Amino acid sequence: MTFDKRFSLPTLLHEWPFGLRLLLLAAVSIAFSLILYPRIMVPRLQYTVGDVAEKDVKAPRELLVKDQAATEIKRQQAVQEVLTVYDQDNELSARLARMVEEAFADLRAMRRAAFENSAPGPHAAADAPTPPEEARKAFEDKIAIRVSNGAFAALEAEGFSKRIAGGIAEIIQKIIDNGVVSTKENLLKDLERGVLLRDVRTHEERVVHDFKQFYSLDQARSLVRSQGQPMLRDLDYAIANLVVDFCQRLIQPNITLNRSETEQRKMRAAAEVKPVLYKIKQGEMLLREGERVSELHLLKLQALESEGRPESFFLTLLGTAALIGGLIAASHILFFRRSLAMNEYPTRAAVLMACVFIFLQLAAQIMTTLLAGAIRASHYAIPGTSVLFLVPLAAAPMIICVFLKLPAAVAFAVVTAVGTAILFENNLAMCIFFMITGCMGAFWIRTCRERKVFVTAGAKTGLIGAALAVAVDVFNGHPSWTGWAWSSAFAFLGGMGAGVVAAGVVPLAEIAFGYTTDISLLELANLDRPILRQLMIEAPGSYHHSVILGSMVEAAAAEIGANPLLAKVTGYYHDIGKIKKAQYYIENQRNGKNKHDRLAPSMSSLILISHIKEGVEIAREHRLCPVIIDGIRQHHGTSLIRYFYEKARQLKGDDQVKEADFRYPGPKPQTREAALVMLADVVEAASRTLENPTPARIKGMVQSLFNRILSDGQLEECDLTLKDLNKIAGCFNTILNGIHHHRIEYYDQRSFAAENGKSRLKNGHPDRQPPKTPPDLVEPDATEFPDPPKVLRAS
Repeated sequence: MTFDKRFSLPTLLHEWPFGLRLLLLAAVSIAFSLILYPRIMVPRLQYTVGDVAEKDVKAPRELLVKDQAATEIKRQQAVQEVLTVYDQDNELSARLARMVEEAFADLRAMRRAAFENSAPGPHAAADAPTPPEEARKAFEDKIAIRVSNGAFAALEAEGFSKRIAGGIAEIIQKIIDNGVVSTKENLLKDLERGVLLRDVRTHEERVVHDFKQFYSLDQARSLVRSQGQPMLRDLDYAIANLVVDFCQRLIQPNITLNRSETEQRKMRAAAEVKPVLYKIKQGEMLLREGERVSELHLLKLQALESEGRPESFFLTLLGTAALIGGLIAASHILFFRRSLAMNEYPTRAAVLMACVFIFLQLAAQIMTTLLAGAIRASHYAIPGTSVLFLVPLAAAPMIICVFLKLPAAVAFAVVTAVGTAILFENNLAMCIFFMITGCMGAFWIRTCRERKVFVTAGAKTGLIGAALAVAVDVFNGHPSWTGWAWSSAFAFLGGMGAGVVAAGVVPLAEIAFGYTTDISLLELANLDRPILRQLMIEAPGSYHHSVILGSMVEAAAAEIGANPLLAKVTGYYHDIGKIKKAQYYIENQRNGKNKHDRLAPSMSSLILISHIKEGVEIAREHRLCPVIIDGIRQHHGTSLIRYFYEKARQLKGDDQVKEADFRYPGPKPQTREAALVMLADVVEAASRTLENPTPARIKGMVQSLFNRILSDGQLEECDLTLKDLNKIAGCFNTILNGIHHHRIEYYDQRSFAAENGKSRLKNGHPDRQPPKTPPDLVEPDATEFPDPPKVLRAS
């Protein structure tokens, strides 16, 4: 495969740095993700209950629809299972008892102070006793209950006894420590489930089911007399009643309902309930055209839209781009890099693969969409999955194989198959199908030199695809003879279509990317093409020289691993510029007349040099491949027209002649094929000057000319090695020996010689007599070649 170095787009691609190649990878990944847009972006359908559906709506993938009713029931159950939370203050009784004792102690202290102040002394007037009314109010504030004057007087009469205070504290602690609730009715509502009792200080929780142990506030107050009977019987009746009254009013509930905590726990329980979902299968009909929209339909459509919200869409795009980008990057590292390293323009090859990949993926998306609609409108029972086999995806690796050879095509087939599997809802079986058909299609087209090879490869790909289609259906669980028949037929058509698509895309790729395929070269190798026929008529010597040169470079190219077809075609066209001034070239002159005899050497050199420019112009007029035009421009490199240069030196002197004026403009050969044409051009022309072309003289001539070209630096810009040059010399020796072999003298030839007074003809043929004027390029001694430095070994 070859390409045009002057072509603007490829030249720019060749100069792209690594960063822009990464940009190409990102562009391909994003473009592929956008191709998925119709499949991953869900259209919004504005329906309300009772509307008539305008079109069918299918689930593009598996969906989970939230069952609102079932979810609500489950939440209610979770709320009901939450136990009511009650706070229990186990330190309340101790605080109340301590409060009572402290209040009584304060009154006792006040009473003592009053007695001490009533005694005569110097400070009696200064420390007056606290009035009874103020003492009573202070006592009420301390114990937080109202105390009548009579009750306070009775307590004062008893001297605010510790026994009374201790009895009150003991009764309170005994009753409250058992557990007192404000109202027992609320507690009994949770008799079956129990309640959660939480210590307000330690936050320890326990579930309580036995509520009989707890007192309601009324029960607790009614139990004061019975619970305090052992202590009350030793008190005066009036004081005992006073103690009972104090206890009844001081008792408080130490178990209280915590409504806030209970509600929070119920809310958390409801929030923790996961929605009840039911699955909708991929391809399941959500809404049919003409059907009235119900609440259930709206629920399904809402689920579909929620799956396709913008953030989900962009995340899906990002994930798809990352996956396909990673696949391409890994394939490049493992496979493509080696193939592209052998390509002179690896970035151009990468762009070609990117364009083919995106083009075929887009074609697959469009085809599947159109075919799905056609199947729905069809009267035949065609399985929806069968039409996927009709996609001509094998064309992608076929195209790549034509330009970049089989190894790159096989890796490309894998990448393309995976990408298409993503398009087809991550279908593993289809991935394997397209991988196999793509690889085999590339294999069968690897030696493509004729257009019909595309059809043959497509037919073979279709046959193997038909067999694989049945295997895919069996794998997917579709045991239907009718389905197998449809799948096989579509797969065969898909293979044939792949060949047709490849045959149509390859010429377009040649034009767009400047590639030249073997098919184009074979078309150019036809000697009946108008430009070659014109060369044959107007410059027959140059035509004959070009045909022989084509045979020489073809054999040499095959020997060194170059492109034989390209070398041969370049050889055919390298001298088409001689058409315009054919009689100025020795091989086309007749009757021994040489027009250069009447021209100055500088003018002769200009005429010889002009055939390069004129050849390029003629090639462009006839729209020859760019690579052939490059071969025409490079086949003389910057070599010296030595004959006319030496002649000018003899006429004008060394100081008056510039060597640069007698050199071709170049450039030097850039490819091995162009270098082969240069070598063969010099050797074939020089071989015609040998009077007695024996194998030894031909070998010496080839060695001498190769060394001269090599020492002149003409092969510096191509990748020919000395080993290649020795192989080329061997091929040229073999071909030239065959061309210049000696023939036996037939009877008619001896009679003709005797009649002309000669014993034999030189070289056995009248056409092999040496010319009177040296050729335009090679002018060494016709009989002897000097022994040059041993750069090349004789072979």
